[in-house]
Parts: sequence; C-alpha cells; structure tokens
Amino acid sequence: QVQLVESGGGLVQPGGSLRLSCATSGSSFDINTMGWFRQALGSARELVAIIDGDIGTNYADSVKGRFTISRDYAKNTVFLQMNSLKPEDTAVYYCYILAQGTPYWGQGTQVTVSS
Repeated sequence: QVQLVESGGGLVQPGGSLRLSCATSGSSFDINTMGWFRQALGSARELVAIIDGDIGTNYADSVKGRFTISRDYAKNTVFLQMNSLKPEDTAVYYCYILAQGTPYWGQGTQVTVSS
C-alpha cells in the first residue's frame, strides 16, 4: 500500500520560510509526477507546484519566485521550499503523487503564516 508522509509544516511569521517534505513508501513502480496542493479554510484545494520527469516544474502564479519544488528520485521524496511567506499562504498542504495513472495523497500538514 502506498503511503505518503508529510513533515515540515508549522507556524511562521510573514516573510519567513518553511521547508515541507513528503516521503513515499510502498510503491514498487515508478512515480511519474510529484507535487503539492493546498487548501485554505473555506476554499477549494489548489495546485501549488508540480514536478514531472517529462514537463519539469510548474507553479501556481501566486507562489512563483517564492516557492521551489524539488525531488530526490532515489528516495521518492519531494520537497517544497517556501520563502517570503505571506498570510494568504496559510493552508493545509497536501503531498500528491501520480504513479502509473493512479493518484495518491498525503494526510496534509498545516502551514500558518501569522504575526
């Protein structure tokens, strides 16, 4: 059974940084795409960043220039470096993978940006 375990969320002041990690286990096949989504209270889940072996990386306009997604292919781990955080970045962040056409989600990690 595929499992995704996120870590690195927390409370940070505006302008601060956080680094999210998502480790995967249980997958015996190649993971095509890894990424991060987020869901703020009362809002729909939205794409934050995606990293894919074919298309490279893609970011939501709201995080371009501030967030960086990276991947450790050997460990099937994906990271999200978040800099210059803003209060509007407050949300639950979900790790996402697409493996042979099947999507999998992590349990989510809370990121709160507040002074």
